Amino acid sequence: MYNVIPLPYPYNALQPTIDTETVNIHYNKHHKKYADNLNNLIPNSHIPLNQIPKRIDEFPLPDRGQILYNAGGVLNHDLYWQSLDKNPSLPTGKLLNKINNDYGNFNNFKNIFINKSKNLVGSGYTFLVTDNDGNLTIINLPNQETPLSYDLTPLFAIDLWEHAYYLKYRNNRNGYIEDIWNKTNFDHASELYENLF
Repeated sequence: MYNVIPLPYPYNALQPTIDTETVNIHYNKHHKKYADNLNNLIPNSHIPLNQIPKRIDEFPLPDRGQILYNAGGVLNHDLYWQSLDKNPSLPTGKLLNKINNDYGNFNNFKNIFINKSKNLVGSGYTFLVTDNDGNLTIINLPNQETPLSYDLTPLFAIDLWEHAYYLKYRNNRNGYIEDIWNKTNFDHASELYENLF
């Protein structure tokens, strides 16, 4: 049985950047729907959720596309909620050192991330990922593709599907991309990176 993570904060915690109704609908309708779909597709699977993209060849070929799509929908949303918080936080420890080394400082990193997000075509996510050697990259992936399919570990993510922002920002996706940095939480990403390296 695959479940979504508990929302790490109240529905209104991300206001005014993201309104309560958007968080509620996004989490309870969109996010949980991917888990429901996945459980319907593979009701007896015991493969850990984060292993599904790497072990997709263990499932029937006709179902693989939908399994990957819905597994990605759960994984990507789980990370998105963990990338946000009422009180923003900066990277720490090894992750901060690596960002400073690769991007000069956090503000440079942030600006590069924002520009990358603005260049995403269609729906998807912008991720901060690491490879197996600890190298960082900012990437865009469409729809519900997960970096795990490319042997990359996602550390931080911004959801760029319309349902993540449309109730408040309408067609102003760039406004959402800029404002969301008022609520970005790098505690989770820092912990992941610390545990990996």
